[in-house]
Amino acid sequence: MTIRSLIVDDEPIASDILQKYCAHFPEIVVVESCGNALDAKRIIERLQIDLLFLDINMPILDGLSFMKTLAKPPLVVFTTAYKEFAHSAFDIDAVDYLLKPFSLERFIVAIDKAKRKLNPPSLPAEMPAGSNHTFIKSEGKIYQLYFNEISYAEANGNNVRIVTDGSTINPVMTLNSLEDLLPKKQFARLHRSFIVNKNKITHIEGNRVFIKTKEIPVGASYKDDFMDELGLK
Repeated sequence: MTIRSLIVDDEPIASDILQKYCAHFPEIVVVESCGNALDAKRIIERLQIDLLFLDINMPILDGLSFMKTLAKPPLVVFTTAYKEFAHSAFDIDAVDYLLKPFSLERFIVAIDKAKRKLNPPSLPAEMPAGSNHTFIKSEGKIYQLYFNEISYAEANGNNVRIVTDGSTINPVMTLNSLEDLLPKKQFARLHRSFIVNKNKITHIEGNRVFIKTKEIPVGASYKDDFMDELGLK
């Protein structure tokens, strides 16, 4: 597997460190490096980029705002000296968030996460149409999840938190990937960070859905479709 990467950092020393760290991985090809978001945007429009190493505090446009301008963004590992933006970074599905100065060991962890996202492990078998369950890998185990037992799922940094009737598991996968495994008739995406089992909904109040005592927000951009699925539009 070849990972075509772009380094975006206005600090030459930081960019050089990333270049040196990447050199330890023959599968990582640093296509180019640049010092601001507009140059990065032009490179991404011109070349195939699989993974961004992106600073946050940069001239012209900060890294978080830059990611929001991309219609089909590559995977991104943020590299920054500012820990306070971590939550915002994971809200846009960042692979990882590296605080400068970070070690090679910490960098390796980020690369392994990127590899898993670019080449996710296959499920034991493809679920046939009409199946009532799926298999999920988490922490070295494979869980058989019955759809009727799932209450909701929540994006949680690099993981998804799946809450069932009796337990919680945290697989390394995106919420979009989990959504693809769940039957559309039974599950609804009602927020960028939440999927719910419609059969588990206790009641709806304004822009909030309740599953027992759990309160889940309904995103403005999801509300119309969600209400239509419930036959309430």
